[in-house]
Amino acid sequence: MTPLQKNVLNAVKRRPMTLRELQNNLQVDKSRLRTTVSAMVATGELTIKNGQYAPGFATFSNEAAPNAIPCTLVKLAARFGFASRDDGTGDIFIPGRALHGAMPQDKILVKLFDRPRVEGSSEGEVLEVTVPNNRFAGTVCLSDDGRLCVEPDGCCDVKFLLAKQGSEGVHLGDKVGFLITHRGERHSDHRAAVVEKFGSSDYASECSKAILYGRNVRQEFPEDVLEEAHAYDNAVIDQAEAAKRLDLRAIPIFTIDSAETKDIDDAISLQKLADGYELGVHIADVSHYVRPGSALDTEAFERATSIYYADKVIPMLPTQLSNGICSLNQGEERLAFSCLMRLDEQGNISSYKFVKTVICSRVKGVYKEINALLAPEEGADLSELQAKYAPVADQLPVMDELYRKRMELRKKRGGMDIESTEAKFIMDENGRCIDIVKRERGTSECMIEEFMLLANQCAANAGRTNKVPFVYRVHEAPDAEKMEKLSATLLACGLNAKFKNPIPTQLELAALLDETRGQPIQIPVHTGILRSMQKARYAPQPLGHYGLVLADYAHFTSPIRRYPDLAIHRILSELLLGASANRLNADFGEFAQRASEQSSKQEVAAVRIERDVEDLYKAEYMHSHLGEVYMGTVAGITPRGIFVELENTVEGFVPAAQLCKGEPQVIDGVSMLDPLTGRSWMLGTSMKVRVAGADVALGRVDFEYMVE
Repeated sequence: MTPLQKNVLNAVKRRPMTLRELQNNLQVDKSRLRTTVSAMVATGELTIKNGQYAPGFATFSNEAAPNAIPCTLVKLAARFGFASRDDGTGDIFIPGRALHGAMPQDKILVKLFDRPRVEGSSEGEVLEVTVPNNRFAGTVCLSDDGRLCVEPDGCCDVKFLLAKQGSEGVHLGDKVGFLITHRGERHSDHRAAVVEKFGSSDYASECSKAILYGRNVRQEFPEDVLEEAHAYDNAVIDQAEAAKRLDLRAIPIFTIDSAETKDIDDAISLQKLADGYELGVHIADVSHYVRPGSALDTEAFERATSIYYADKVIPMLPTQLSNGICSLNQGEERLAFSCLMRLDEQGNISSYKFVKTVICSRVKGVYKEINALLAPEEGADLSELQAKYAPVADQLPVMDELYRKRMELRKKRGGMDIESTEAKFIMDENGRCIDIVKRERGTSECMIEEFMLLANQCAANAGRTNKVPFVYRVHEAPDAEKMEKLSATLLACGLNAKFKNPIPTQLELAALLDETRGQPIQIPVHTGILRSMQKARYAPQPLGHYGLVLADYAHFTSPIRRYPDLAIHRILSELLLGASANRLNADFGEFAQRASEQSSKQEVAAVRIERDVEDLYKAEYMHSHLGEVYMGTVAGITPRGIFVELENTVEGFVPAAQLCKGEPQVIDGVSMLDPLTGRSWMLGTSMKVRVAGADVALGRVDFEYMVE
């Protein structure tokens, strides 16, 4: 900053001034002063309003920063960024010049502007990077002057020149992991060095490796963890331990999963009684093997969840446990933690108990096969399946009967059944995506989900009624502001969305879901209701589950792949041994809090990874179908354009400039109107599109509108 710029800034900090006042105050040539202040306005060091100059967004002077807000930078583009306040009270918009080179996931201090450019918004400037994040993944590209540089994933049009020692053997278009080796005051001053080379950005498998690197996902287990895991190589259960447990090996227990599932942590048994049902949900007793303070437990806590993406999994536990001694494999004796429930003739829970057991699964059931048995197609030869399921065949119709009664109860209490689409990727021998199909949910998938829900409900009830520390799965009621937006969306869709109270009941929302199911407006209504909900999370307090309409809910049924389940297994085990509430509070109070926070954080990170990787594979598949024409459904509307979803779940973007000759008019995010042609598009309507582009590195598909 020149001496004149400093003098101008010091002058307007005392009070806003006109150009004439500045000239009189500083006694400087008017032409030179006008040039200087114009440049300072352009760079954000000054703002001008009503002919008066004041300090701009790129200026701060309080060295002590008494009003600095601790934040994390969460988004970065070429001309702006967003910082998330560490106290969770919202985001702050950071203009480009005010970023001072800050990068995503940097811990920063932010000072709010006194005069944000958008009234009522939170805008500010980065004062200091307190904890830098220098590890990123990206794509090798060229700078404007033709030099090799790298663009970080998720940072549109931000490029760093590669240091000479970090660019050997690197080619244009490579996906790489890199470190920022030098930071400047601006992003253009940063320098980077490649430390990992993943391959061409044309392939989703290489791009997914880069995503995992950039998100600091540890794929290999540390040596001390593997050393503990090797103790379970080809392990069988300890018969001395089995002798201490309730022996259920004579009971026809079996599992139901996808055909490809290898980490099987839940099994069921069901018996029809004179006055109802006896349902057993038998869960792998992972807590028997993963003990507090062990390397296995420390690593499981850090990971908190397995990550499933495309056709791969990054497990929470090593395979010796996840696919071995803890997996309820057919014909193998296993230690289990069972929830034994009595239900009345209507399907209501009348009693339950938790008990440590030893079991042996009779059949590795497969969803598709059981669906075929429950609803046989005319003329289908089911003799092989009937032979396979003979040991448990009498349970299948009883399961179906109980499930339908449970569905009636769920409907009466207002449980919401929100339609969502999930993709299944078909890979070739090289790991390339050659097809995408929509996963279908049949009766058996829904049955198992409901039976697991019952066990989860009982687990949470045990924690709450015994007043012990616990990790609950909570889903709080939506807030009034989100409900107002939802009402506007529903009204724009032509639905009567007048709720009795600011927060609708679950029955009111469930009625809307059912009313629109199978209709063209199903997508906007179901998606709108889903987005209006709070995010489910883990908490040590029993706050209930709004979506399921349950006072008690926890996650008990998947301890192989979720740490909260393992945590409450540990607590319930101590409860069964007779530990008092005081003892459990002393031993697990802090643990339940930490496990809830860590599991919630890691779940969010895992879901983002899974979604981002899915986008890569969808783009890879569509890249081989460039120029092809499809019918899709309008799934999202913005002033920039329209998102269209194909039957195979791929979503692509149609720019507004292709659709409208005039300035597009968007109404409540539900419809778009071209005022010049009178053409309009609405959420849920069909649209014919051509595949115009597919960028695998960005996980982006672009469509071209085809006029019918």
